Amino acid sequence: MRCDTLWRNARLATLAPDLPGLGEVDDGLIAAEDGQILYAGPTAHAPAFEAARIVDCESRWITPGLIDCHTHLVYGADRSAEFEQRLAGVSYEAIARAGGGILSTVKATRAASQDVLVESALTRLDDLIAEGLTTIEIKSGYGLTLEHEIKQLRAARALATHRNVGVTTTFLGAHALPPEFAGDPDGYIDQVRQVMIPAIAAQGLADAVDVFCEGIGFSPAQCRRVFEAARAYALPVKIHAEQLSNLHGAALAAEFSALSADHLEYLDDGGVRALAAAGTVATLLPGAFYFVRETRLPPIAALRAARVPVALATDCNPGTSPLTSLLLTMNMAATLFHLTVEECLAGVTRNAARALGRQAQIGTLEVGKQCDLAIWDIERPAQLVYHMGANPLHARAWRGQ
Repeated sequence: MRCDTLWRNARLATLAPDLPGLGEVDDGLIAAEDGQILYAGPTAHAPAFEAARIVDCESRWITPGLIDCHTHLVYGADRSAEFEQRLAGVSYEAIARAGGGILSTVKATRAASQDVLVESALTRLDDLIAEGLTTIEIKSGYGLTLEHEIKQLRAARALATHRNVGVTTTFLGAHALPPEFAGDPDGYIDQVRQVMIPAIAAQGLADAVDVFCEGIGFSPAQCRRVFEAARAYALPVKIHAEQLSNLHGAALAAEFSALSADHLEYLDDGGVRALAAAGTVATLLPGAFYFVRETRLPPIAALRAARVPVALATDCNPGTSPLTSLLLTMNMAATLFHLTVEECLAGVTRNAARALGRQAQIGTLEVGKQCDLAIWDIERPAQLVYHMGANPLHARAWRGQ
């Protein structure tokens, strides 16, 4: 059988859902043709391949390429000054209500050109790629007008023309109330529903629609109206929910068969049951939990018991999680949220793919999937979660290259 590339003499963590644990293969082989996996499994069971290129992995571990399924990677400036305020004891909510927070990034993002946004985002993207990232989700939400939301989404899409990486884009117009609509959140939601979503859908710039359901964001009723508009344009939905309070946003998202509900520190048992029934992924963001000094843990035991798939992501953003490391994200999830090694690795591969609606294409080492690989200089997969500040990536393949 012919193939483009053969990775031999490897140990595999396939993350295949029908195999126990990490789907580990001690003496494994991966064959790829035209960017897709032809075979991933034990060498002893592999067909005879005639390969144009053979890579001897020298017993290194191969995992699926890492996936960051929740980021705000494209933005203007930073918010280090607000970081200083928080160190002095000012809460995130107080900063936001005083005109800081998201709105300060909105001002900087509106002032930046698309090229400037791309250039600054590339530095953050490169940090992630250097640790084995092969797919990233990027949200808008720092423009809050049609013109600037489109600029953000186009900048995000442009990143894939500069780097070998998969980019999915999410429209997050309902992220904060812009100054032009101060005191009129319903009027702004009408703008999101009636103007922004139709225009963005017509241009094919978004793969999903997200909302920030929170006291400093938008109410469940307002989020419902955004979801209804997204459904009218066949766009799947996601939600920022239960981060600072419990407004039952996760249950609302589950009602719309959301791809994911994210943050979830204040998620209750009813919300867990709703996610489980809908098959919605719970995306946990330990970087934000750490950075804003949250103390309430997501209900990990309840999510496990209900078999809700759990993804992990950096939540890379300038205000509450300026994090560009999925390896550190896994360590934080293990130490702060008490996730296992298996849960952490599934969270940045198999379940992260599901949170993007891409589980048929990426996230595991299985026949027919995109050949996205991370090859590691480690003795056991636990080292990917255990180390802090180390990067054991040996090589990375995206679509077989």
